[in-house]
Amino acid sequence: MKWLLVLFAAVFEVGWATGLKYANDTLTWTLTAIAVVISFWLLLKAAVLLPTSTAYAVFAGLGTIGTVLIDIVFFHAAISIWMMVFIVLLLVGVIGLKTVTGKTSERSEHA
Repeated sequence: MKWLLVLFAAVFEVGWATGLKYANDTLTWTLTAIAVVISFWLLLKAAVLLPTSTAYAVFAGLGTIGTVLIDIVFFHAAISIWMMVFIVLLLVGVIGLKTVTGKTSERSEHA
């Protein structure tokens, strides 16, 4: 449940980050603002339950990956092999942080 908050926060981050670039009328700017509020509210909820630094790093990493993929798939942004390499590295880092955070927290509680 804790990590789902971070995941949903990142989904809304993708929405508002994309909206900042492509919003062009009152409706899209309103949806962008709503996405900002929901994204950070979910991140705040997650930061209470998880180590803040890890929650934020996972949030930012997933948001970055999502935003790049939305740009590529829906807006036909240019893509290069290096871009894909660094996206994979970012994804590996996010998965690694998520994996070790639970184990670190369990050790800290038993100490």
